[in-house]
Amino acid sequence: MPAPPQAPSARRTELLELAYAYVLQHGMGGMSLRPLAEAIGSSPRVLLFLFGSKDGLVQALLERSRADEVALVQQVRDGDGGAAEAAWRIWSWLAAPAHRDLLRLWAEGYGRSLVEPDGAWGGYAQRSVADWLAILGDTGADPVAATAALAVLRGALLDLLATGDEERTTAAVRRALTPLR
Repeated sequence: MPAPPQAPSARRTELLELAYAYVLQHGMGGMSLRPLAEAIGSSPRVLLFLFGSKDGLVQALLERSRADEVALVQQVRDGDGGAAEAAWRIWSWLAAPAHRDLLRLWAEGYGRSLVEPDGAWGGYAQRSVADWLAILGDTGADPVAATAALAVLRGALLDLLATGDEERTTAAVRRALTPLR
């Protein structure tokens, strides 16, 4: 009988949090273990021991960011009004400058999982879509309305991250969500 999975060690959890703070600022695309380890007060050897491999660390960081994103968006989403109203509240959170680092990390993970489906990034985009549809679907919206709201949010978010034009993207989200209300 296999042993039950063990809870992560306190050191692994601590280093994951420090690494997460680091990648929020620096991204993961060109992440190298040596500079990361130095920045968080560890060593590449310890990171490899705790996470199994660099891919294991990347996967842990992606899951950490997804958990953060889902928890925050879930809080914003709660309330009445269906998918369009939930999407509008979520957009208000997404458009806030304080969340750009997390959202850049989301975009990086989403894009990389599409071009590297068999690597550490694999499945991230698909899990992200499932997470968001579950959140929007919890409003009682039909799957098509939830998908339409998600498409609006995702497209506007990518545009916002690329241009920084919060006023224009917010107006576009408002217009696109109006027929869904």
